[in-house]
Amino acid sequence: HFHALSDPPSYWQGLSVLFAATIFTLAYGSIGFYLLDRHFHLHYGFRAALRQTLVMFTQFYDPGLLPITGFGRYFAASIYAIGAFTGGYALIMLFRPVLARRPAGRGERRRAQRIVEQYGRTVLAHFALFPDKRYFFSLGGSVIAYVAKGRAAVALGDPIGPAKDVAPAIQAFQEFCARNDWRVAFYQTLPDYLEEYQTAGFDTLCIGHEGIVTLDCFSISGGKQKQLRTAVNHFTKQGYQAVVHEPPHSANLLAELSTVSDEWLTLMHSNEQRFYMGWFDEEYIGASTVMAVHTPEGAISAFMNVVPEYQQHGLSVDLMRRRAEVAPETMEFLFVETLQWAKERGYQTFNLGLSALSGVGEEATDPALEQALHYIYRHVNEFYNFQGLHTFKEKFHPEWSPRYLVYPGTGNLLRVLWALQAITTDEGWWRTYGRDGFNLWWRQRFGK
Repeated sequence: HFHALSDPPSYWQGLSVLFAATIFTLAYGSIGFYLLDRHFHLHYGFRAALRQTLVMFTQFYDPGLLPITGFGRYFAASIYAIGAFTGGYALIMLFRPVLARRPAGRGERRRAQRIVEQYGRTVLAHFALFPDKRYFFSLGGSVIAYVAKGRAAVALGDPIGPAKDVAPAIQAFQEFCARNDWRVAFYQTLPDYLEEYQTAGFDTLCIGHEGIVTLDCFSISGGKQKQLRTAVNHFTKQGYQAVVHEPPHSANLLAELSTVSDEWLTLMHSNEQRFYMGWFDEEYIGASTVMAVHTPEGAISAFMNVVPEYQQHGLSVDLMRRRAEVAPETMEFLFVETLQWAKERGYQTFNLGLSALSGVGEEATDPALEQALHYIYRHVNEFYNFQGLHTFKEKFHPEWSPRYLVYPGTGNLLRVLWALQAITTDEGWWRTYGRDGFNLWWRQRFGK
């Protein structure tokens, strides 16, 4: 669902303008009628002058007013003009953020899709087409997919478009956001354009590394891959199958996948994430290629859906989910079979997704903020199992590429992080981390 809320600064600015305009117009009209009553057919006491002005300003009709001079007619018209102008301005300020955040129209989405298909280089380009995104189009032919929350607008990845338009697109988007009183951030950018962001006045923060497998080089033969090879052979002998399900999918398949997904979310004590990845939605999954592990009895024990990377001629994992109780190394079996299938289909790369905080702040020369993230990576593993997920992905020997959060200075970092948290989870920062902290305490205390 799309939530269109007014920004507090614009909202209060609109109310302030409306209040000030009302006071000014009442004073202007009341004093004017009181002092200039010779220009009208009635003699106005101050109370009558105030009532006359209030009715004209708020209801735009004239309760018996009859100017007898040209100046009287001019003065009466000026009250209507002031009321219309200030009231209109106040309404614009009140509803401007709502208009700025309206869902993208069908034409905008078609335009964005054409640009993404021509220039998209990462899996984020696919998620840029999801219905939670708004679009900013630059004059140079680029598109920036973003979501606004509070006083921040968070763009997904880099501008998508011609390489020569990256810097102009960043600057134009900055100006657009400034007009809406939004702080600008870019989430999961490539290292390619850090100089352009820094020139535009942004700070950059490494937030992890993305693991990308070169499929021509992938094989489970040889000594290094003995563990994966043993796992695959074991599952095959036991009667497990990894089955590729191409869309459209049957209602029965979607229902079983939904059950697995719900079981996984419960197991992880988690809600669906959004913005930088997909979420389980029957329409979305129903249009996706799904690789599923089927037990010897035919039930699905785990699955993933894969999405395109467009110009990279690659695929990426999006959702990967399993039941609470599965055979050991089920996920290894699922990934090996998926990688081999993608290789056979002629794809060049397979993206394992972001390994959050991995490789961040490990060097003494790294920025202090990145070193703080490294401490979190090393010591707060109970919450999100950062290291375990990274170790799992390392089994497939990917190449690691850094990803960045680009933000407008340290003073705005907390605002950006709050907006990012709210965008990805549809709930506030404190609610999310308070819930996670409680869940951790409960598991440690009661073992459940």
